[in-house]
Amino acid sequence: MSLHPGTLSTGCLEDDIAALFAPAVSVVITDPTDEHDAPFPEEATTIAKANDKRRREFSAGRAAARQAMQNMGLPAMAIPADETRAPVWPDTVTGSISHNDHLCIAVVAETCNVPGLGVDIEEATPLDPDLYPEICTLPERAWLSLQAEETRGLLAKLVFSAKECAYKCQFPISRTFLEFHDLEITADLETGQFEATFMRPVPGFERRARLYGRYVLAKGQIITAITAEQHPTLAAQRRRVSWW
Repeated sequence: MSLHPGTLSTGCLEDDIAALFAPAVSVVITDPTDEHDAPFPEEATTIAKANDKRRREFSAGRAAARQAMQNMGLPAMAIPADETRAPVWPDTVTGSISHNDHLCIAVVAETCNVPGLGVDIEEATPLDPDLYPEICTLPERAWLSLQAEETRGLLAKLVFSAKECAYKCQFPISRTFLEFHDLEITADLETGQFEATFMRPVPGFERRARLYGRYVLAKGQIITAITAEQHPTLAAQRRRVSWW
């Protein structure tokens, strides 16, 4: 994978992740293998039938989110899940949570400053080529075919993570479920930036509207991040990252 030094870890993981977001965003990481405070009563029904691993991940995510809110001067509040399993943030807060077996990340901002946030973490391992047609559009697959064979799978995982990140960012605004091919990712490997382009219109986003994200490789993980602009429908043609 041809990477500019700016896309690699600087050594402090929380600093790496915070650098992906605007200053108004509070970032906290936790360890999903640790014990954390019990969920609030409003949250408990979400994991009532979950196994121990899922309970720990859920508690780690909520603990990170509450600490992120406290870092902003806000009280610790319940973050239940709705029928789609998406977090239900307090009215004045927007946020996003992601975790895997090794790391949990929560990012939080005030809705008046940031209408949408997305964060995703994936292990920096190659994506199974059998999944390319399901996840990647034809232009994305054409781009992947031009990359060195030894890096192709990792770049496909980056595309997957960027789509997960963009989905999380747009969902509180659009309340719309998207398929993988509803978004198209354009990555700039030199700067660690990417664009997620909507291939169909959804509430709040016209067709060809874009979300602008950044990514970093840190401690064997791919971390993608998006901070939505105040007026996403007006931002569609503001910036453009080239495939080539």
